[in-house]
Parts: sequence; structure tokens; C-alpha cells
Amino acid sequence: MNSTTAPVWCKVPRFEIARDSKLDIPAYGGRLDVKWDPGTKVTSSGGLAYFAVFLKVTGFFDSLCSDFPVDYRSNNSSSRRDIVGTIVLAILFGKDRYVQINALRNDTASMELLGLRKIVSEDTVRRSLRDADGKALDAWLSRHEHEVVDSMLRFAYVIDIDNTVKPIFGHQEGAELGYNPQKPGRPSHNYHTFFIGSARITLGVDVLPGKQHSGVCGMRSLWAFLDAIPRRLWPYLLRGDVGYGSDGIMSEAEARGLLYLFKIKRTGLAKELFAFLSKDDGWTDCGCGWEGREHRIRLSTWKLARRCIFIRRPNVPKVAAIPLERTQLPAPDGANPAPAKGPKQLEFDFAKDRKGREWDYCILVTNEEKLDLTALSQLYRDRGDCENNFDEFKNQWGWSGFTTKQLKPCKAMARLIAIVANLWNVFVRLADPDAHREPVTSRPAFLNIIGRIVMNGGRRVIHLTSTHAEADAIRASLCLIGKFLEWVNSIAEQLNPETTWTLVLAYAFRKLLRLKPSRGPIPALIPA
Repeated sequence: MNSTTAPVWCKVPRFEIARDSKLDIPAYGGRLDVKWDPGTKVTSSGGLAYFAVFLKVTGFFDSLCSDFPVDYRSNNSSSRRDIVGTIVLAILFGKDRYVQINALRNDTASMELLGLRKIVSEDTVRRSLRDADGKALDAWLSRHEHEVVDSMLRFAYVIDIDNTVKPIFGHQEGAELGYNPQKPGRPSHNYHTFFIGSARITLGVDVLPGKQHSGVCGMRSLWAFLDAIPRRLWPYLLRGDVGYGSDGIMSEAEARGLLYLFKIKRTGLAKELFAFLSKDDGWTDCGCGWEGREHRIRLSTWKLARRCIFIRRPNVPKVAAIPLERTQLPAPDGANPAPAKGPKQLEFDFAKDRKGREWDYCILVTNEEKLDLTALSQLYRDRGDCENNFDEFKNQWGWSGFTTKQLKPCKAMARLIAIVANLWNVFVRLADPDAHREPVTSRPAFLNIIGRIVMNGGRRVIHLTSTHAEADAIRASLCLIGKFLEWVNSIAEQLNPETTWTLVLAYAFRKLLRLKPSRGPIPALIPA
């Protein structure tokens, strides 16, 4: 081909790219030098540096890795620390599928911050949880669950018990047709959970097949948890909804000398008694528009009579349904046009008194004899905030994911998520003790910070840059956490690990607890 007629692309020289290639190219604002530095350890989650210090000072991460029940011994196998560290990073960074773990494998800075040699693959994580002995895995998880929460139990608290449904798509062990209000007919798992709702601390979770959705199915884990701790650390009261107001659960709590407050079903006898009590005016104001009165009753399924609290409030008046007008075709001569049909108004079975007033009501049952109607009514209303725990864990922490064909890994991942979520909750409260901050906002704020690790004067230095709109406030919060952890580390040699963790909890929940422990002394080491 003649050079004068050759296409332009044939005249382009051959380029060779060096590892440390540098370009001087035109750009907006002047010329710009572009240089690649592939050897630098950079992460998009630089805020992990502060959380890694938190794990180091409290000792939980080292403890969690030290006795993991799977220990591969071949030369190329992954260590316990690498496997557990990968799981913790995946949970912390908001992953909810095993396949998403592969996105972390090139994050060398995060790997170094947690002291890992490598981030293992998704298959290694799956295989390790599958190969672990069931009893050893359960004992490992129970041990570290208690390690995290037992110090919190030194303060008076209430245990909230509830369960939630996880729809299953596929052929998994335990995927059964049970109660599934969101997707009727879809197989599911049930997550039976008990937690300290006011502090958003999860004490335990058990994943059961879909048919085991009743409250009594999840009580075995709760009784095992209570039996593993001293009596002085038991809760003040158990609190649950209508699924737990059964004679079996209440009898077990009474046999253990444990107080409870449950809602019961509106059986025929309960409805008749409420209608009878509504005929007179002996109702007491319980706050928030509710009225209450108590009565001792014994339902047909109960072994003994129990104290029941009837609370009611006026039902919101119904708005009359307005038929929607439809365009009608002209009727034939002599025929009457068909009347337009409007939507049918839904009606609820609200109780009425003798004056025809309608009431929204519920019935509580308890063996607490000291509190009056107002206190018990308010105590149960406080449970409303606890429902937000399931939204966090299912939609933000990954309980809706990490599904495998075997049920054992699903149980293990659910409990590991609860442990990591508890640690993150305490970490965030070190900076903001006034209120709980959900992970959907706290993780992007405190973790999504560009970090670069360099060596300077023989010391490792991490340079952090936040692109968040509240970057200054985030920097101030993390620096506050860092100062507190630096102070704790300076006195850690004087304290045992349990006392150190109690100190961290007391500082994190100082507004909620008001620094007045009710069970045992707290170290008087809280800085002003």
C-alpha cells in the first residue's frame, strides 16, 4: 500500500506503557500531571482505622479470631484470622451476599488495618461455615455473644422478644410454607430474636424453619441464654406481643421467677369481659389518650388466673364512603340505568359501649403486681420502637441475605451479624450518646473516607479525606472517639478486659444509663 494513500490510523506510533507512567495532559484549570502509583495502599473505607482501634483496645476481634472452630493446616490454606476478618469486613461494609465478598479482595489497606494477610474468597467463607462442627460453632458464637453483652446486663434492662420472616427463593434447608404476611405462599425462614430494645443491643437470634413461627418455638434460645448467666444479670421483665401471651411461656417464666408483660389474643371470653367492663365508668387515664382498668381472669387454656390490663382509646371516626361516579352508557328506552357501584367500606370489629361509642382496645397480661395501670400501659407502649430493630437488621445489616443451601451457615451468619452490629452500635454511641444512629447513615459517614497508608519517619501514617457533606462534623466525632480510646489504652494495664469493656459501655451509653449502675460498682474512671 502506498504511504500517501494509507489511512491515518496506520501512522499512529506504537506505545509502550511503563509501570510508573506519567502523563502531562491539558486539563481544565491548566495542565495536569497524571501519575499512577499502584503500590500505595489505598482504601475507600479509611474510617475503618478508628473502628480497628476500637476492636484492638477492647480485644474482641483478637478473641473472635483466636478460637474459630475451623483451623486449616495446609501451607496454602487461609488462617482463622483471615476468614473471620473477611466476614467482619463484609458485614461492616454492608454486603449481604457471599458473592459480594470478592469486591473486597483488592482492599489492601483495610486488610492491613485489621492485621490480615489476605481477604479470602467467598467460597472459603462458605466452606468454613459449612465444615465447622455444629456444636463447636454454636459454642463459639455463644461465648462471644456473652462476651459482648454480659457487661451491659449489669444495668437494669427489659428483654423484648419477637420474630420476623425471611422469604426464601430457591431450595434451601428449612424453607417451609408458614406464616408469611408479605409474600403468602412463599417458603421462608423465621428469625426469633431477643434484644434490649432501648439500647438496640441484640442478645441472641435463632434461625428456624418457616413452620416454626409461633413465639414458643424461639423461647428455647432465650432460656438457654438466661441459664448461662448469673441470676443477678437477669432482666427486670420480659416483653412481647400477642404471639407470646400463651400459657406455656407464662408458666415457664413464673417457674423461673421472671416478670413478664405480654399482649393476649382477643378470645371470646376476653371480648365479652371487655364489653361488660365498658358499661361502667370505672376507667383510669393511662396517658396518650388511653384508658385502662384491670381484672383478674382465667382463660380456658390457662392453668391459673392472671392479672390482665384492659386498655382502650376512642376509635377514629370512619369517613363515609363516597361512591365513585362512572360514565354510563345510555339505557334502552323504558329501562332504568344501573346504579353506579362505589368501593366497599372496610369495617373493623371494634367494641361498643352502651352509648354506642366504638373503642380500639388491647389486653395485656402480667405477673408484675407493683406497677399501676399507667406504668404498665406506658411500659408496653415503649415496645413500639423495638420494631425498628428488624428493619435495621433485615434491610441494612444483611439478615435478608447470606443464604446457603444448609441452615447451619445461615444461623451462624445471623449471629455474627448481630455481634458486629452490637460492636458498631457501641462504637457510634461513643461519639453521639444522645440517640441511636442507624447504619444506613452512620456507616457511610464514618467508613466511606478515602484513606492512604504511607511510611513516614519509620512510622505508618494514614491520610484521611472525607467527601461527605458533613465532613467537618464527622472528623470531629471520629477524633473524639480516638481521644477516648487513646485514654482507655493508657490505663488498660490497670484493668482486666471485662472492666475495660464495662468502662467503654458506660461511656457510650452515658446518657441512657445516666452513669448510675444498679448492679455492682462501675469504675470511677469516666473522663469529664
